Amino acid sequence: MTSGTEAAVEPETLQGELTGEKTLSQGQTYYLTGEYTVKAGATLNIEPGVTLIAKHDDVVDYILIEQGAKINAEGTADAPIVMTSEKKEPGAWGGLHICGYAHTNAAGGTGKSEIGNATYGGNDDNDNSGVLKYIRLEYTGYAFDEEHEANGVSFYGVGNGTTVEHLQAYQGSDDGFEFFGGSVNVKYMVATDCSDDSFDWTEGWNGKAQFLVAYQSTEDELGYACDCLMECDNNGSNYAATPVAHPVIANATLVGNGGDAQGVRLRAGTQVELYNTLITGKEKPLTVETAETENALKEGTSKLEYVAISKELTSKENIYTNADFAQAAGNLTNQTFSWTDKYVGTADGGKDLSADSFFTKTNYKGAVKADEDWTAGWTL
Repeated sequence: MTSGTEAAVEPETLQGELTGEKTLSQGQTYYLTGEYTVKAGATLNIEPGVTLIAKHDDVVDYILIEQGAKINAEGTADAPIVMTSEKKEPGAWGGLHICGYAHTNAAGGTGKSEIGNATYGGNDDNDNSGVLKYIRLEYTGYAFDEEHEANGVSFYGVGNGTTVEHLQAYQGSDDGFEFFGGSVNVKYMVATDCSDDSFDWTEGWNGKAQFLVAYQSTEDELGYACDCLMECDNNGSNYAATPVAHPVIANATLVGNGGDAQGVRLRAGTQVELYNTLITGKEKPLTVETAETENALKEGTSKLEYVAISKELTSKENIYTNADFAQAAGNLTNQTFSWTDKYVGTADGGKDLSADSFFTKTNYKGAVKADEDWTAGWTL
């Protein structure tokens, strides 16, 4: 019996499998324990302002969206969705994993997710796994072993029918966002203090990305080092695997925390078009490796244009050199950058990096592919 007040209600705990449709209600708090799998044909809806907390217990907590399932998680700038953990440390839980029917160049044309062992891949690059908007994922990166660590969000063969906008990965112990093949397009993505790579792609990802921010605090501040700002592969086992990775990326601000790690590392046969990008804070801000990757740049299949870096480009094969980079449209080397705003976290009342106000445009002017609809409406 209560005395004049209602008894406190324990938040609902998500676990096991979802086989129908479920909605997490606006502004409410939920717990997560163990694997929560949204099965084919099912839909998980998450409304604005929801907080999802992974329990600090003896099981690994993560969310897995299978092929044919959907997640519609639509926060707002004023009421973002927060996925976090009781344990406020990197690697506390396993993050979000989405499997789709879009392509992968893994052997056989399909693969298994690193976490959950779910099938992904196919031939439907227009596949739709749902909507992700205004979501902050904190303290992800649980390590099952040296080969299986959980990113903030892992996109496995996710198609371009999926909407992904305004996401932040905060203090994960693996990558912030990783793309395993697929064609998904993303916009407004922030990776803050992730100990491995901020952004990572492999297996032929060929989507488009605009307004990316990576920021790494110093090792003294964090207590751990951080790896690349972007680690970019086609396929580590077969550099020439098709479809070849060829994302188109514009408006990226990538700030590292020193050390010997690369900033943007293009390798393993990947192609890329990278426009209007600033790269600083790494001993080697931009490196190119493998004959396939360097030849694509040399021949113009790949493009680096209006890219400003703090030192010089490093070429492993000496096919596409710093001289080639410096001669391309708008590129600048050995630049010094200053910042008028620096938001490095979200805890203790810090700035919400998923809000539009964080994505102010830099003063660096250049040209992007203006004929692409995805850049419409932005003044560069």
